[in-house]
Amino acid sequence: MLLAFSVAPSGQPASAPAGEPSADASVHDAVAAAVKIVRESGLPNRTDSMFTTIEGEWDEVFDVVKRATEAVGRFGSRVSLVIKADIRPGYEGELTGKVERLEQAISNAE
Repeated sequence: MLLAFSVAPSGQPASAPAGEPSADASVHDAVAAAVKIVRESGLPNRTDSMFTTIEGEWDEVFDVVKRATEAVGRFGSRVSLVIKADIRPGYEGELTGKVERLEQAISNAE
């Protein structure tokens, strides 16, 4: 399966003083914690400006997403998680294979 996900915190972390605004509205530290977990998983993956995509079997992919989501949860009182999956049993290498076929189709259309 290919699974693309985006995860981001909102609200104040439990350790932050109530009502104190964040000095930096960016979520890059939280996203970095999530992407680090993905990369350390050893599963094929790719991160772009909006999503991180992971390739693997159902249980291993969702385990990584769960751990990444839990890591992001430390940065806020809530977590937003968006998931899109392409479930195609028997196929591997689709993280790059789908893009290669697209590029070939574009070349053929020229």
